Amino acid sequence: MIHSIQNETLQISVKETGAELCSIKSIASGKEFIWQANPDIWASHAPNLFPIIGCLKDNALIYDGKEYATPKHGFIRNNSDIKLLDKSENKLSFVLQSNDNTRVLYPFKFEFRIHFILESNKLKVVHQIINTGNSEMLFNLGAHPAFNCQLNKNESYNDYYLEFEKNETLNTWNLTEGGLIAEEGEQILNNENQINLHPEIFANDALIFKNLKSSAVSLKCKKSDFELKVQFKDFPYLGLWAKPNAPYVCIEPWIGIADSADTNREFENKELIQKLPVSEMFTAEYSIEIKE
Repeated sequence: MIHSIQNETLQISVKETGAELCSIKSIASGKEFIWQANPDIWASHAPNLFPIIGCLKDNALIYDGKEYATPKHGFIRNNSDIKLLDKSENKLSFVLQSNDNTRVLYPFKFEFRIHFILESNKLKVVHQIINTGNSEMLFNLGAHPAFNCQLNKNESYNDYYLEFEKNETLNTWNLTEGGLIAEEGEQILNNENQINLHPEIFANDALIFKNLKSSAVSLKCKKSDFELKVQFKDFPYLGLWAKPNAPYVCIEPWIGIADSADTNREFENKELIQKLPVSEMFTAEYSIEIKE
């Protein structure tokens, strides 16, 4: 089932399965800003990443001496146990409570809530993680929205670029063939703030950044005044990715990262692991603001 809301500027739609954002449309122009999940290229729109990001070494985490085969990017993605929690004029909320299915993959009891809130030309996405168990809860959290890059017929992928709010000096991090974090890679920005998109920019997989000064990045086009700004102040890491030669780009705010190639696989030692006390709530938000 797909749930939709709209205001005077934007219409959004979210799939109940996975609580996955699947559409952001302009009311004025009818343009679709979210990648429409062409199965021949990449069959997702904007997966939610929890309780891990990326791949685990040997495809499992270790906690309290036991292995859990948590899948890549976690189990929110494509999860059919997620339910609509609330729907109002400007807000959609969804919830997943831990159950027998999640406990096979992940040892903690939890409630995962996600809220999509429309405010004028901005969509706020608010995550709430509640520890409903009787021990400290460990997790990572991330987002994976994919944005269309050819909004008009006279444009090509090469006309689009990403602009950080501050000048950055950034290296990416290399990935092994198994999707694990290896050594620090090539320099992408040297006191600059723009990354030009081109069909082969992701030929070696994602660009992964850890030491950002910026808490926002904008997708822009050289041929128009279009701007799609992703603000991610609650997320210290950022991934950029698309399938090579595909007309979209994923802007991925992360609290966490894939396992490193040399990890001991103990979940409590995972990079940027969050530790949530019993009965407490963790909140993290990012937003998507669109100007045409």
